[in-house]
Amino acid sequence: MSQFSFFIRCVVRVLMVAGATMVATGPALAQTATVEPARTKVRYEEVVRSVLYLPVYVALNQGYFKEVGLDVGLKTSQGTDKGMAALLSGSADIVLIGPEATIYVANSESPVKPKIFSGLTATDGFLLMTRKPVEKFEWAMLKGKTVMAFRPGSNPDVFLEAAMRKHGLDPKRDLKLVNNIGPAARTGAWMSGQADFGIFLEPEATIIEQSGQGRVVASVGREVGAVDYTVFTATDAFLKRSPGVAQAWTNAVVRAQKYVASAPAADLAKHISEYFPGVKQAELVSAVDRYRGIGLWKTNPTVERFAIESLQDMLVASGVLDQGKRVKYEQIVINDFAATAK
Repeated sequence: MSQFSFFIRCVVRVLMVAGATMVATGPALAQTATVEPARTKVRYEEVVRSVLYLPVYVALNQGYFKEVGLDVGLKTSQGTDKGMAALLSGSADIVLIGPEATIYVANSESPVKPKIFSGLTATDGFLLMTRKPVEKFEWAMLKGKTVMAFRPGSNPDVFLEAAMRKHGLDPKRDLKLVNNIGPAARTGAWMSGQADFGIFLEPEATIIEQSGQGRVVASVGREVGAVDYTVFTATDAFLKRSPGVAQAWTNAVVRAQKYVASAPAADLAKHISEYFPGVKQAELVSAVDRYRGIGLWKTNPTVERFAIESLQDMLVASGVLDQGKRVKYEQIVINDFAATAK
């Protein structure tokens, strides 16, 4: 018998001895002595902190994960490479990263193989910013300029290069990409005067605009189109060992995605404010509206075959994946959980 159960029994006995009046209050007291249901702990890491991942913050804030029996611990990796390292080392159970990392590991000698089991964002959430205001932006304006990008081979870098090629630019020859600045240092580097153009997520883009040190001129995601950008990933071993956790996770995320699709931006800003201390509500509302305008968030968690093929086309074009090392869709994606959640 647990100490808690023993304590409750003692309380009931005392009430019975005390008399009819006290006995009458016994059931009411017993009803308040409830025990929180046991939940499965999940070590979760996001690649960076951004409004880009709004549905997850909503699921956390509104208790969706708790309602499906999960106790989620949140950590920010500060880079897809670091997030994948956490997954492979066993220090994280589920990570939110770009699907390119899973493709790279599939081609590696790593005995641990990650699997994508659910999608969150429908395309790239980075926004291209210019330091100096322009009346009408043309991608040709990047020629000969310095552009703050991301780590070579990462989705932000690859998607940006795809957008440039779409507009006739050669990312390797026509301009200079600065991609050696860490995620946490990028905004500070921009504010200090580095680069002519740069790509930023929300709420950083809105904050930069509010400071008068930059202006959003294009959406990389709108240029590239619908290609899954960030996905929930776990090891094959974890998904086999804990399929119930993966299903519960996907169910909670789908619920959040449906809510995000129709909820007022002001309400969503309130739900996620605890994850962005120091950011004004008006700035969060602006960020939500901007992302909603480009159709950023998926309403269906399934990661489709065409998205993985399109991504590999871009990886090959950027020179970070050999044509002969393309991976099969079934090798890296498990859609069972998304299908059931729908």
